[in-house]
Amino acid sequence: MANGSKQLRVWCSAFACALLALVQADGLFVDITYLDSAVAKGAVCLDGSAPAYHLAPGFGSGVNSWLVHFEGGGWCNNVTTCLQRMHTRLGSSKEMAKQVAFSGILSDTPDYNPDFYNWNKVRVRYCDGSSFTGGKEEVDPSTNLHYRGARVWKAVLEDLLAKGMDRAGSALMSGCSAGGLTSILHCDRFHQLLPVGAHVKCLSDAGFFINVKDIAGESHAAAFFSDVATTHGSAKNLPSSCTSMLPAGMCFFPQNEVKQIQTPLFILNAAYDSWQVRNILIPGGSDPHWRNCKHDISQCSAKQLETLQGFRDHFLEALEEQGSSSTRGLFINSCFVHCQSEIQDIWFAPGSPVLGDKKIANAVGDWFYDRSPFQKVDCPYPCDSTCPVFKTS
Repeated sequence: MANGSKQLRVWCSAFACALLALVQADGLFVDITYLDSAVAKGAVCLDGSAPAYHLAPGFGSGVNSWLVHFEGGGWCNNVTTCLQRMHTRLGSSKEMAKQVAFSGILSDTPDYNPDFYNWNKVRVRYCDGSSFTGGKEEVDPSTNLHYRGARVWKAVLEDLLAKGMDRAGSALMSGCSAGGLTSILHCDRFHQLLPVGAHVKCLSDAGFFINVKDIAGESHAAAFFSDVATTHGSAKNLPSSCTSMLPAGMCFFPQNEVKQIQTPLFILNAAYDSWQVRNILIPGGSDPHWRNCKHDISQCSAKQLETLQGFRDHFLEALEEQGSSSTRGLFINSCFVHCQSEIQDIWFAPGSPVLGDKKIANAVGDWFYDRSPFQKVDCPYPCDSTCPVFKTS
């Protein structure tokens, strides 16, 4: 494994920085809400500060519909990386922006977000580094690190229920990246909190991380998630259907629990997820000949593309193991991107990616409202001409 500083950059900042410029589309800016009442319950960020979220109230026909979206930002897997994280917005609400832009699935404009624009929309800030699974009671006075992600998740949901979500007729829990994993790990728990009879589903955007060896043949991701589970005390807050059979770290891989999820779930993912390619398949410190390819798929050699096609094969095999439940939604395109629901140009715009004859927003909306099922997997790269091109250094 890499050293602490490099791990933090690889598993956190690489994602956050690449996405930051993309989510700042023209849209609604929403003020932050600090959940100060949660502190007394021990539901706090890594540094002990209060959890936070941004809430845009619903209007019109959407007043009793709720979209709860969990932001991404990687994980920390040991004291060193968690200490580095606790002094950033991903570990402390004191470092968070007071306003964030709502775009894509969070947009309040029907032309940009046809099915969810007038819902109550919540962006839950991510400051625990464990996809909201941490569950350690003790706090080491020498570090002051609080591993309380599961308490944060519960406190935020309880606060939203008290603000009207307890009367929800429809609800969707979604998330991007580590937040997309959150929406898988906590999907059934979310459903159980909502009123009986409510129309409740979950959407995971770029949260289907797979257990695959890196190009050096090492189980880099499996070792990393094992450390995350140990550091945060995650075992008791991961799905018991998985932890009863596998080590806790393995239960951060959705392929090991999606089949047991009872609530309807939509999996939105790129088969060549750019973050997974850069950090799981080709982690930091890998062969430098991969540098251009891992940041721009069009720069890959024929041999490198063969490796990426192998990654896609592993990804699709992991998906196929989940069966084909009629309630499951799938939009698996062949774009080289990571997180597609928050970015307006990808979610719903004139040049957005298309699978079959639908853009992502249409596919998710049709699935949520039971207008029509959607389970489609794209052809291999480079066949999809609708994919956006994002290049990062």
